[in-house]
Amino acid sequence: MQVTQPFLAYRIDRVDEKISGQLQHITLDDISPGDIIIQVHYSSINYKDALAATGTAPILRHFPLVGGIDLSGEVIESTDERFNTGDLVSVLGCELSESRDGGYAEYARITADSPIAIPHGLDTRSVMAIGTAGFTTALAIHRMEINGQNPDQGPILVTGATGGVGSFAVDMLSSKGYEVHALTGKPSERDYLKRLGAHKVIDRNKLKIGTKPLESARWAGAIDNLGGDFLAWITRSIKPWGNIASVGLASSPELRTTVMPFILRSVSMLGINMSVPRELRIELWNRLANDLKPYHLEEIVTREISLLELPQAFDAFIAGEITGRTVVKIR
Repeated sequence: MQVTQPFLAYRIDRVDEKISGQLQHITLDDISPGDIIIQVHYSSINYKDALAATGTAPILRHFPLVGGIDLSGEVIESTDERFNTGDLVSVLGCELSESRDGGYAEYARITADSPIAIPHGLDTRSVMAIGTAGFTTALAIHRMEINGQNPDQGPILVTGATGGVGSFAVDMLSSKGYEVHALTGKPSERDYLKRLGAHKVIDRNKLKIGTKPLESARWAGAIDNLGGDFLAWITRSIKPWGNIASVGLASSPELRTTVMPFILRSVSMLGINMSVPRELRIELWNRLANDLKPYHLEEIVTREISLLELPQAFDAFIAGEITGRTVVKIR
């Protein structure tokens, strides 16, 4: 199949130092070079996508670029022997919507090391329902387990629990037998978090963060999406030999704490980044199709929108008004 006609894409540009995106018709000549052309079926909206599209943070390294850090679809052309026409694949990260054109387009062209074949048990929609948020959660749990985390040690705290990563963390951890305590600034979503498997929901607005070098040890581990003072407090509140997976910085990128939790309680801080070796990406997607497959995936996907609806969707993410995941149907 050859792409000879212009196709629709959401392109982000900088004009007079102002960053904004809009739907445009472009051609293959307008997008990044690569070994594989994919007819895109689905993408998704992550907080990073909203930052890029609104210019709230300097995500893009050059302009213009098609937005969207995730995509899934069907290979229609490949010069790499690992992929054939008709293969269903997903691409997460891999510099999409940073230095390469991303998934908010009817077609994408990517390098051969980027796509992962969709494993049995998932399809192009479900891998985008999971997307970067679910993959990040799987990576966090995977690294915590390698470092000795298990359900018998006690409860796990999940911050930013109604967001994409937080929702998946509540779901995946509870399905693996962990007691999950969900910290949220949206107490109205208590029932949602309970349905995902939270044993306890903590209202962030009523939380009193102590200032001692060591607080009472309450949790065996944590997946943190907030950073800042919340993460500092978590380091002081983890039980001996517990693990903290640091995933996000929705509150602040700063971290003001002491070495005491790490020395006196042997607490481990695990930094979670999507740039992982291809072999690990394959392993994690296989786990996401099996033991880490989200049990409440359709409940976590709270919205599905079309590519035409995309331009109006980002502001709500910046305002912190979104619960769960938003899937973008491209075709």
